[in-house]
Amino acid sequence: MKRGVKLSKQLTGSIRIISGRWRGTKLPVANVTGLRPTTDRNKETLFNWLMPYVNNANCLDVFAGSGGLGFEALSRYAQSVTFIELDKGAIVNLQQNLQKLKISSEQATILPGNALQLLAGLNQQFDLIFLDPPFHQNLLPPIIQLIDELNLLTEDGVLYIESESQAADYKIPANWQLVKERQSSQLCSRLYRCNRLNTIYS
Repeated sequence: MKRGVKLSKQLTGSIRIISGRWRGTKLPVANVTGLRPTTDRNKETLFNWLMPYVNNANCLDVFAGSGGLGFEALSRYAQSVTFIELDKGAIVNLQQNLQKLKISSEQATILPGNALQLLAGLNQQFDLIFLDPPFHQNLLPPIIQLIDELNLLTEDGVLYIESESQAADYKIPANWQLVKERQSSQLCSRLYRCNRLNTIYS
């Protein structure tokens, strides 16, 4: 029996799709160490920000976890989502939820493994990128640099970054313009828009 088969006994919570074709649908979430799905409140704020950008967008969810951001984007008629996830249990959970929503392989792809290694192998651009990495691992600086160097974000594409407030001093390319920001004592959420001017870091 494969390891993923018993995952249903390890499901400890759920995420809710807020709007779109699957509005109100609850999806089970695996009990994975360090997994912290974006709260409904933060997700609602984010997708209000993203309203002009989601429809027909090709999306990349770099640290997919529960897949909450990617599923919300698909529900709101994004064209496709590529999920990158390292944890095997979370990957099985993503696969099960894709099946539950009857999402085709043309609409969603799961890339299992290390985000830095997988990003380096991508050969397409994305209109919308989600970066919500595990806390306290200093993953944002190398990921941001790689996304910029490989031109993974389309011109006028947008990128969302969610981080602990203590790690919100990361550097971004000068051609990424801050569009929206929300910050508390614990969490920082920022939305950037790409304008291809240069690759000098601010």
